[in-house]
Amino acid sequence: MAETMKKLNLDEYFPSKLASLSNSITRPIAVVFEQCYSITMPEWRVLAIVGRKPGLSAVDVACRAQMDKVAVSRAISKLVQSGYVNRGIGDRDRRRSILTLSERGQDLYEEIAPLALLMESELLEDLTEDEKEILGRVIDKLSSKSRVFTKPHLPPAHRMQNSNSRMAM
Repeated sequence: MAETMKKLNLDEYFPSKLASLSNSITRPIAVVFEQCYSITMPEWRVLAIVGRKPGLSAVDVACRAQMDKVAVSRAISKLVQSGYVNRGIGDRDRRRSILTLSERGQDLYEEIAPLALLMESELLEDLTEDEKEILGRVIDKLSSKSRVFTKPHLPPAHRMQNSNSRMAM
């Protein structure tokens, strides 16, 4: 290893810092949602998306939530089983299921949404309006960049090694 090579410090590595921040923000919110409403964070995300955009498919919800399809499928199943979400069949494509909130789901959404907004407000209360605007723009830029940042950047030697190991299988 060359002496000039920069060492990876996870405390300063941006993706690690961002994941830690996300976890430290969502963990207490998830506890409140689970203890008070018996709903997990993935279930809340699905509920919130369907509440805002009824008629989406599970695939659409997964794309909007940037969540794994399996996690979305589990959340939807639990929400349907709990009576919060209705699963219907698409008009144009009978193979496609569409999701809407049940009356019970709408009531839960209307109860939790203000709490979620209050938590967001408390989280951001120490930021100035300019900082909030800048933060929003930075998040939007990073989100946009992440959509095209999908392929790992492996050094050429690793690419060859990986393709050779696949051929050996």
